[in-house]
Parts: sequence; structure tokens; C-alpha cells
Amino acid sequence: MSSKMQQHQLLFFPKVHKRVFPISALLIVGFIIFGAFFNEQANALFGGIQTWFADTLGWAMIIEVNIFVIATIYLAFGKFGDIRLGRMTEKPAYDLFSWTAMLFSAGIGIGLIYWGVAEPLYHYFAPPMGDPETEAAAKQAMVISFLHWGFHGWAIYAIVALALAYFHFRKGLPLTIRSALYPLLGDKIYGPWGDAVDILAVFGTMFGIVTSLGLGAMQINSGLGEVFGIGQSVTVQIIIIALITLAATISVVAGLDGGIKRLSNLNVSFSLLFLLFLLIVGPTVFIFDLFVQSYGDYLANFVSWATWTEAYTADGTWQNGWTIFYWAWWISWSPFVGVFVARISRGRTIREFLLGVMLLPTSIMFFWFSAFGGTALNISLGGDPALVDATRNSYGDAMFALLQYLPGTEILSGLTIILIVLWFVTSSDSGSFVIDMLTAGGDPNPPKVQRIFWAVTEGAVASVLLVAGGLNALQAAAVVAGFPFAVVCMLILIGLVKALRWDTLIMYRHNQVYRNDEEADHAMPPELPGELYGAEPTVGDAASQPAE
Repeated sequence: MSSKMQQHQLLFFPKVHKRVFPISALLIVGFIIFGAFFNEQANALFGGIQTWFADTLGWAMIIEVNIFVIATIYLAFGKFGDIRLGRMTEKPAYDLFSWTAMLFSAGIGIGLIYWGVAEPLYHYFAPPMGDPETEAAAKQAMVISFLHWGFHGWAIYAIVALALAYFHFRKGLPLTIRSALYPLLGDKIYGPWGDAVDILAVFGTMFGIVTSLGLGAMQINSGLGEVFGIGQSVTVQIIIIALITLAATISVVAGLDGGIKRLSNLNVSFSLLFLLFLLIVGPTVFIFDLFVQSYGDYLANFVSWATWTEAYTADGTWQNGWTIFYWAWWISWSPFVGVFVARISRGRTIREFLLGVMLLPTSIMFFWFSAFGGTALNISLGGDPALVDATRNSYGDAMFALLQYLPGTEILSGLTIILIVLWFVTSSDSGSFVIDMLTAGGDPNPPKVQRIFWAVTEGAVASVLLVAGGLNALQAAAVVAGFPFAVVCMLILIGLVKALRWDTLIMYRHNQVYRNDEEADHAMPPELPGELYGAEPTVGDAASQPAE
């Protein structure tokens, strides 16, 4: 590692990055002011940009997410799989349950509850192909739901998080997006190009998270209407955001282990109990049958659905509103999830990391959709139109409409509100933590006052988007943030593969092939650089200091 690079690093860990923080803060505060005073113009602007991106570059987004899936398979099962994110002798920093819980909480958020019933039902009564409200439409609905919440989205997370973890724990670079571009930019990552990448990452993270926060507020409002008769209104939703933001602020101030880890474990445990209850009182055999069959249908039709571009449809509005929106949403979340997942993944090999990220959360998601969405489809196929009507009225009503068919409806509705609140808080606190890391130059323990600032800012942006246009404005914001960062994600993948080819472990193995047996007896060096074992800081927290 060059002395110039080390000098940059030593100057890079102040608590506030002198360019990224103020520029990001000013731009986002400017958006809040613009959206608050010119909400119609803001809604029109975001909607127009979303339409242009989706209509013009939707095909490119589809190609890119498929490349990410192929890349995860190659990296997991290829020669790079044994490289450990840290020293080769290290053990994982978190046990499997806590790691999975934080991974799942960060990567899914409120979407699990919001779309778990609503999306399968929507595709059932408004399928992109075939007749609605038929058995074929129900099968298609499950495959599409699996597509949108399956391997493609998690492959985006996996590539970004792996690159950040590798360059931070293996090479000692700051835990920030710009570090993943070091193989392409070199020391220029510490200049304007690196600043631009981190600012773009802050924007992507902000708008990706506030989309989920807005959806959560809308669904909590639906639940309050179900339990307490409180009507749907933007005012109520803004009050909900304010209260949840306060709880998230308390959590993020407590830190990763003190607040976020505990809430994530509680969140996942509570969700699993909710799932178990449905398995007991719901159509148990049907749920398991549907899970197996839908998983098989998803894999069997993987290539055709993954490359479907609606080419023969005149307007292409279905895919712009669903698949393209989802891919942009996943990408807009990738800086946040990437930094957060990298932060908790020290000590795992690339193979362990990728298989864990790709298989654990996706399988849980698929079973969740099979249980909740599948139960709703089972009721609807039986001829009861109530769930379909509720979903047509509001996506947020779908989950609470399903609870009407289960014993203890009012209690379950109250518990569901609590569960949504927990997901709400874990999304907001994790997002605030990551944005603070990005604006603090990659410091994994950023200052608390900045955490408070970003938590409050997230709540403000979510409120502005709700005022500007509700769900449409939220979706538009996610797409607008996602498309530009898609270019960065592709560069991150290129830089990662380039760096892995020159990893010390790979080079050492390569050299061993060309040594004769006598030389091989003396091949294990003390002279090899410490990079073989991962970046080792000289002082302070191993996760926060530059390598020697």
C-alpha cells in the first residue's frame, strides 16, 4: 500500500467528511424545502424522470441485475471463494442467527409486511399475461412475487456488500462506497470523483429508505383504522413518521450492538412467531405445497421471467410500475444495505458470505409469501372477493383484510401494527447509521449528533414525499435514485473482480503451482505481506483504522 494512500486514509477518518456531509445535507434539505412548498411540481418532476428512465433504460437495468446473479455464482463457487473478509485466521464477528437477523432486517424492512399479501393478490387480479382471477393467474402471481423479492435483488446487495467488506477488512480502506472503486480510480477516490460517488450513495440510501418509511406509515394508518377506527390521511401518516423517527433516533444513538442488533433479533423472532401462528391456524399443508411448487416454478421459469422486457406490449406500463421499479428500489437500497452488511460480516469467507446472503433471506422471504400471500390466494380462489376488493382499495389494507379470516383478529391486528413499527424502526435506525458512516468518511462508529440529524432528515423526506403524492411519489423517488447508482454498482463489480485476481492468497496459490516440491517446503513466508491475513490496524478499533 502506497505511502500516499496511507496519508489519505489517515486524513479520511475525521468525524465529519468536509465535503460529503455538507453537500449531501444541503441538497437533501433543499429537496425538503422544494417538496414542501412546491409539492405538485415535485411530484410531476419525479414522475417525469421516473417514466423517462424506465421507458428508455429499463432493458439495461434488466441486463445488469442478471449480470449480478451470474457474478455471485462465479465468485461463490470459483477460486475466490476461500478468501476471508479479514485475517485468514479470524472467526465471524457475529453468530449466524444475529448475522441473519441484522441482514434480513436491513435488507427487507417494511416491504415484507406491506407486500407479503398485497403483491400476490395484485398479480392475481391484474396479471401481466393471461386471464385474471384464475388458477393460472395465482401461479403466475407467486412466480412474479418470488422474482421481485428473490435472487436478483439479493445479488445486488451481495455484490456491493462483498466489495465494501473486502476493501475494508482485507485492504484496510475506509468503509465507504468510494473504496470499492479503488482498483479503477486509485488515489483519486479521495478527490472529487470519490466525493461524487459517496454523495450519490447518500441520495440512493435516503430515497430508498424513505420509500419504505412512507409505505410503513401508510400501512400503520390502515392498521389503526382497523383497530381504532382512525381514518386514512396524510396528517396521521406524518404523525406516525414523527413518532417512529423518535424511536429510531433512540435506537441509532444506542449504536450497532446496543440498539440495532437487539431490535433486529427481536424483529426477526417476532416475525417468525407470527409466521408460525399462521402455519398453525391457516391452511398448513397448502402453504407447504405452495412453497415447494412455487419455488420450482420460479427456478423453472427463471431465465424467461428474468429477461422479460414486455417488448410486444405497446405501452409497457406494467413492467415500469413493478419490475423496473423493484430493480431500481433494490439498487437505491444497495449503498445502505451494502455498507451495513459489510460492517457485520468480518471473518466470513467469500463463499460463506455469498451463500448466506443469497440463500438465507430469499428462502425466508419465499416462505413468507407462500404463507401470507398463498393463504390470501387460497381464500380468493375459493370464491371470496373480499381480499381482492381490499387490495384494490389500498395495498396497505391487504394484510389487515387477511387477518379478518384468522382467530383473534383484533389482537393480531394490534400485534401486526407493533411488528410494522419494529420493521419501521430497524429500517430507519440502520439507514441513519449507514448514511452517517458515509458522511463521516467511512468511520464505522460515527458521531451520535450526526446520527440524530440523519434520522430526523429521513423522517422529513418521507413526510414530504407523502405530501407530494403518496405511493406514486415514493416509487418515483426510488427509481430516480436507483438508475444513476446502477452505473456505480457495475463499476463496483468490475473493480471487485479486478482486485480479487490480485489478492495475496490467490497470488500465493498461483506461485505455488510453479514451485517444485523442494521450494514449496519453504514457501510459507514470513515475508508475504500481511494482506494474506487481512488488513491489521495498528491502533483502535480494527474496523475503523487504516491498514499498515
